[in-house]
Amino acid sequence: MLRCGIGSGVWGAIALVACVWLVAGCHKQRQQVYQPTAPSIEEQQPPVVARHKAPHVESAPVDSAGMIPPDAVHGAPASTEMGLASWYGPPYSGRKGADGSVYDQNAMTAASLTLPLGTVARVTNLTNNQAVLVKITDRGPFVRGRIIDLSLAAAKATGVYRAGVAKVQVEAYPPPPSPTGIPGGRWCVQIGAFYNVEDAVQLKADLMRRYATAKVIEFQGPTGYWVRINPKFADKATAKAVADGIHIPDAEPYLTRTD
Repeated sequence: MLRCGIGSGVWGAIALVACVWLVAGCHKQRQQVYQPTAPSIEEQQPPVVARHKAPHVESAPVDSAGMIPPDAVHGAPASTEMGLASWYGPPYSGRKGADGSVYDQNAMTAASLTLPLGTVARVTNLTNNQAVLVKITDRGPFVRGRIIDLSLAAAKATGVYRAGVAKVQVEAYPPPPSPTGIPGGRWCVQIGAFYNVEDAVQLKADLMRRYATAKVIEFQGPTGYWVRINPKFADKATAKAVADGIHIPDAEPYLTRTD
């Protein structure tokens, strides 16, 4: 240690000054570091965005929370069906639905194979009696035994979200008039989903030879590759006859309404 030759009295004075400085420093306000709190579950959800409507589909009224008000439907439902409901979110969120609108998982919408696009339906969870109004904007679910695929928001509103699959009642109210003018609507047959695009392309080629008067296309969906047959006559009976005649291992045909 370096010795400076300073007496003990001087060292005591220096120590006293140091103590006073330390005590005074304790009264100064410490600098605060901003640490934002974690967002709530509701804040983490993406905001509800306006849905793009197809030109031929009349948009059901919605409030600021994306809910369809109860007075949007009048009279008795046109049809009632009971079956299993599921729900879908990512990776479908942000993709275009069958009606041309962008799928918003926080809006009150749903997918159906049979109900006309634009239909407003009341979906009631028969386990807890929770119900919600939804607008049919897409096609699905392509799983045997299920009758409707709810958006994430509609699934949470009815309690289907946690269960994943639940038995529901679907009451459908009269939709806007069909732009096709075909009684009963326009129908097609979809087959898939294939993991490899080559399988879908091969099936497309085979079906084009078999159904020369039909329009056969293949396309990619979120879960794989699909093949669609649009018969020359797009009524339901013709589409059903086409579907009944297709027997492909691990590729089930689905009768799907396109309008």
